[in-house]
Amino acid sequence: MMKVTAEAPAREEANAALMRLYALSGRQFEALKQYAFLEEVLSRELRTRPSVSSRVLKEEISSGGFPPEGAGNRGIVLEEPASTSRHNLPASRTSFVGRHEEMVEVKRALALTRLLTLTGPGGSGKTRLALEVARDLATVYQDGVWLVDLAPLSEGGLVPKAVAGAVRTPEVPGRQITDTLLESLRDKELLLVMDNCEHLTEAVARLVDVLLDACPRLRVLATSRSPLGVVGELNWLVPSLSVPGDQTSTVEEMEGYESARLFTVRASYRRRDFSVTPENARAVATICRGLDGMPLAIELAAARVGPLSVGQIARKLDNSLMLLTGGGRRAVPRHRTLRGTLDWSHELLSADEKELFGRLSVFMGGWTLEAAEAMGAEGSVGEGGVLDLLSGLLEKSLVVTNEGDEGDVRYRLLEPVRQYALEKLEDSGEAEAARRAHASYFLALAEEAEPELLEAGQGRWLRRLRTEIGNLRGAISWSLKPGNDDGEPAELR
Repeated sequence: MMKVTAEAPAREEANAALMRLYALSGRQFEALKQYAFLEEVLSRELRTRPSVSSRVLKEEISSGGFPPEGAGNRGIVLEEPASTSRHNLPASRTSFVGRHEEMVEVKRALALTRLLTLTGPGGSGKTRLALEVARDLATVYQDGVWLVDLAPLSEGGLVPKAVAGAVRTPEVPGRQITDTLLESLRDKELLLVMDNCEHLTEAVARLVDVLLDACPRLRVLATSRSPLGVVGELNWLVPSLSVPGDQTSTVEEMEGYESARLFTVRASYRRRDFSVTPENARAVATICRGLDGMPLAIELAAARVGPLSVGQIARKLDNSLMLLTGGGRRAVPRHRTLRGTLDWSHELLSADEKELFGRLSVFMGGWTLEAAEAMGAEGSVGEGGVLDLLSGLLEKSLVVTNEGDEGDVRYRLLEPVRQYALEKLEDSGEAEAARRAHASYFLALAEEAEPELLEAGQGRWLRRLRTEIGNLRGAISWSLKPGNDDGEPAELR
């Protein structure tokens, strides 16, 4: 049930004409990119989707059925895209959904700094956003835009060689590759995209620092799960996709959320007739909300459409780490499963960070610094070390923040991340101790609140208890389980 307007047919007619022109001139990729643009504009501005005729044309172009055999180019000449002599960016294989405001903001930020680092948890879409920005800027930089994928590298010493290879700078026998690279780039105006820096942060930071000092017309766009820490760096946190609220249930409402649009587009790759309907809208909203708008998680969930109904996927989210597997066979392992991308992040943590990360998974709906310190006091990290460790987890994009009702900072784990951390906590054998500490803290909070609920400040306490309702319910649920009544502190019996 899509909204139809008088403006949509006019836009589609113009778009279809341009798609045909691109396809007739042999530029199928540009034709499909034009369709993706139409799809996004119609969804965002007119709350509708491309017509059947536009979708059929898109499928014909995708399958090679258009132009018809023998049609030739009919004398049509279109402007050539940016020459590959000015970039090494891979061609996009799927439509880019949403992120229009982010694209504008990233370009603006990149114009204001020479080093912009996109940070965020694994699966948040950092790489895709960086690539889309880079494609748009491929003709802006005189000497091009060059991608350096650092994910395959295991040693920091290989970073300069990887950069030299990306910008097509040959090694010179007897010279340090860094010196050769500096000489090659010194007077060039280009954008260097350093992708997946998190496991080689120190090596990347050293090289970028040297390059920016010696090459005044160079700019760097990096992606990493934590900032590089270079002077002048601007850190830009990639947000999750917008998600439907608890009461969202109609098709029209769903079209306003990026996560729902992404799920719909990717699910249609699996089942061509898939769309959001009044019957499945609530289940789609549950999926997007339960996955906290994480693009990778949503794409993996959409890949289950066909073998599972949308309703079945929504009901299995309590074990999302088992559900969310898939992706192309050639994809790197961490992008084939949600657990894979979280394993990648977890391996970069120190032992104390891993311990605190696991213990934080018992919180439901977030926590305050004081609550985290209480949890740390019960473990080996100690209360005094929690702030630094929590800051480290925040910097590595495993913990996110939001402002509480009283203006204080609250922390939380995105739900798929929380499930992963809880697995790690269970594996450590410390789960019961963590849950006991959690229950003790919130029992003390409830006891502190009780007399205040009859006083003048009851409003503030009611708001605080409302904020902590998930934690209070979790503590009560744990304390009522069989076996948790023996050996407990007296106040928990």
